[in-house]
Amino acid sequence: QVQLVESGGGLVQPGGSLRLSCAASGTIFSYFGMGWYRQAPGKQREWVATIASGGNANYADSVKGRFTISRDSGKNMVYLQMNSLKPEDTAVYYCNLRTYWGQGTQVTVSS
Repeated sequence: QVQLVESGGGLVQPGGSLRLSCAASGTIFSYFGMGWYRQAPGKQREWVATIASGGNANYADSVKGRFTISRDSGKNMVYLQMNSLKPEDTAVYYCNLRTYWGQGTQVTVSS
């Protein structure tokens, strides 16, 4: 059974940085692309970034240039480095692998 566990969320001031981590288990991680999504209060879940099995990354326009997705297939981990955070980045961030989702980690950007 596939399990995804996110960590690294928290409260940060505007302009600050956070690094989210997602630990995957129960599958051959290196075969699959991975993604990060987020859901702000009262809004639908939205795509943030994906990284293919070969390492090619894509980003939503709203985070391009500020966020970086990466993976360590040897450790079954995917990361989201978030820099220059803005209040509008406040959301619960979810890790995704195919049809599987983690429980989410809260990111709050506020002064």
